[in-house]
Amino acid sequence: MKAVGYKVPGPIAEDAALVDIDLPRPVAAGFDILVEVKAVSVNPVDYKIRNSTPPANGDWKVLGWDAAGIVREVGPDVTQFKSGDEVYYAGSITRPGTNAQFHLVDARIVGRKPASLDWAEAAALPLTALTAWEAMFDRLDVAKPVPGAAAAILIIGGAGGVGSIAIQIARQRTDLTVIATASRPETQEWVKGLGAHHVIDHSRPLAAQIAELGIGAPAFVFSTTHTEQHVADIAELIAPQGRFGLIDDPKTFDIMVFKRKAVSIHHELMFTRSIYGTPDMNEQGKILDALAVLVDDGKIRTTLTQRLSPINAANLKTAHAQSESGAAKGKIVLEGF
Repeated sequence: MKAVGYKVPGPIAEDAALVDIDLPRPVAAGFDILVEVKAVSVNPVDYKIRNSTPPANGDWKVLGWDAAGIVREVGPDVTQFKSGDEVYYAGSITRPGTNAQFHLVDARIVGRKPASLDWAEAAALPLTALTAWEAMFDRLDVAKPVPGAAAAILIIGGAGGVGSIAIQIARQRTDLTVIATASRPETQEWVKGLGAHHVIDHSRPLAAQIAELGIGAPAFVFSTTHTEQHVADIAELIAPQGRFGLIDDPKTFDIMVFKRKAVSIHHELMFTRSIYGTPDMNEQGKILDALAVLVDDGKIRTTLTQRLSPINAANLKTAHAQSESGAAKGKIVLEGF
C-alpha cells in the first residue's frame, strides 16, 4: 500500500523529511478495524513528532492521526462496525499514523462519519474536536459554575484548529459567553463567524481587553497556543477559583502566579485515553458520534479551510510547513491517494 513516512527526524525543508513509500497492508485483529483512508488532516502534533522523534528499530515512521474512510476489515472483538461503514477518528500516538492507504485503529476510539460531510470535511474534525470537548467537559468541567465568576470562557487562539471547533462546541453545548482571541482581520472575522460573542487581540495585553468588555472575570480560560506569552495576563484576568486549561507545551510556566486565586490548572492531551488504554477510552467514540449529530443537524460546521490532493509526500510537506508557520486558519486536509 502507498504511504508517506520518514527515517530521520528533521526540518520540513529537508528532502528526506517526508518520503513516498510502499508498506505491507495490515490485517485487523482484536478490537481493531482496518480503514481505507480517504482523507487526512494535519495537526501540530504531526510536525512536532517529525521534528523530534525517530522511528523505532530504524523502520519507517508514518505520521498522521486525523482520518476519514471506509471500514474494510473488523477484528473478532469488534461489535460496533462492519465492513463498508464510513468512519472518522483521530487514532493513537503510539501506533502507525494515517498517512497510508490502509490504517489499523482501535474501534473504541472511532465514530461514524457525519453523513452531511464529504471525506475531507469530516477528516478536519476528530483530533481538534476531541481535544476541545475533553478540555471543556472532562478537564475544566464547564458545566460546574465558579462562584462569583462570569459564566464565560476565554479561548486563546480562536482561529486555530482546536480554537475553531472549541468556539462552536461551547456555543452549542453550554450557555457560556465565548470570548476568542485573534490578531488579524481575516481571523477575527473567522472566529466571529463561528459564533464567538467577543473577539480580542492576543497580540495585545489580554487582561485589559477582558476588563473593557465589562462582563466580569471569566470562570474559564482555555489556551491552545503560545501559553507562555499569556500566563501573567491569564492570572490577572481569570476569576478567583477559576479553572485554566492548556494543550500546548510552554517552555516556561510559573504556576505560582495562580496560587493566590486558587486557580486549578488542567492539561489536556487527546491521546491519553488511547496511550494508557483507560477504562473509559470508548468515550472518544461516543464524543465523535455526538459531534456527528451536531454536524448533521447543522449546528456545527467543519473547520476545513484548505484542500490538497492527492495524499503524498509533496502535499504533506506543504501542509506541514503551513501548519508549522503558526499562521494557519482552521484545518488543512489532504484527500485521495
